[in-house]
Amino acid sequence: QVQLVQSGGGLVQAGGSLRLSCAASGSIFSFSAVGWYRQAPGKQRELVAGFTTGGSTNYADSVKGRFTISTDNKKNTVYLQMDSLKPEDTAVYHCKVVQNWSWEYWGQGTQVTVSS
Repeated sequence: QVQLVQSGGGLVQAGGSLRLSCAASGSIFSFSAVGWYRQAPGKQRELVAGFTTGGSTNYADSVKGRFTISTDNKKNTVYLQMDSLKPEDTAVYHCKVVQNWSWEYWGQGTQVTVSS
């Protein structure tokens, strides 16, 4: 069982930055996939950024060049650095990890609100 605890988020003006953190109870190296997702009201959940073991990092077209996913393996933490934020980035953001390509674990979610 993996536990994910998210932090960060909040209210920011358009053009500002935020960093989300996702601290895992297990080693990052044990995960076959790691990602950040978001869901805005009335919209489907979408992948924002993610990577798989041995694979490339993927970003949603809407965040390319503005968001960066990274990890601190010593702290077993995944980050999402969000720069040049736009009102349309407003959503609840969740981190997700996958173990053995089978078991999915989700963070509790954190609200990001970008004002215009």
